[in-house]
Amino acid sequence: MSYFQNDIADTVNQFSVKHCPNDRYASFDYCYGYFKSSSSEQLLEDMEKSCLVLGFYLASWGMMRGSSFLLGHSIKYFEPLIEYVAEQDKSIWDIDVNNYNEQNIDTILEIYTNCKDILIHGNNAHLTLITKILLGVFGFVPAFDRYFKDAFSSISSNKCGYSVCNQNALRHIHQFYLDNKYEVDSLADELVILNFITGEPSGLRYPKAKVIDMYGFTKGLNLSLAIKAS
Repeated sequence: MSYFQNDIADTVNQFSVKHCPNDRYASFDYCYGYFKSSSSEQLLEDMEKSCLVLGFYLASWGMMRGSSFLLGHSIKYFEPLIEYVAEQDKSIWDIDVNNYNEQNIDTILEIYTNCKDILIHGNNAHLTLITKILLGVFGFVPAFDRYFKDAFSSISSNKCGYSVCNQNALRHIHQFYLDNKYEVDSLADELVILNFITGEPSGLRYPKAKVIDMYGFTKGLNLSLAIKAS
């Protein structure tokens, strides 16, 4: 089946119009820009900053509200995760949806599992939280939140429910990219990470996985609003 969509640019633009230095959406820029640009030594030497950057990004994206188990922890809870991130080779940041080969998919799933084992204890939910972390830190996978799952389940005609981050889900995302390569690549070239200090565009481009995340989130949100209005 074809995953081609003719509304990608218009939908992503609904999201990116809110791309301002003080807007919550910029929390992705500051998180991804920080982890991509920092060396392992820098992440560890300023552990407090590393934990704060990750923690505020997650708070901006709703991971510390309601019944979230993270409400019961301070930012120091992220310290073992930061240590794990600092162990990763910088080549990990080269993984994106355009190079989802078997080796890179296995790497993503291994990192997912390791992050889950570090952060999640007991029966706490992990899919949305861990994929949001992987998006914000590495930029190589969309966040599997409610809106993304609703949108992409519909796009795939329910052949994938995105209720698990596994090979099947990542292959569907890769096929979506291939069928919409021109639009996704064009948007990734246009969208630039904001620099925290200046508030101006930096030299870093948005990952293609983030473009797909923006599309899925906004499309799913629009679907939800349309249902409520009907």
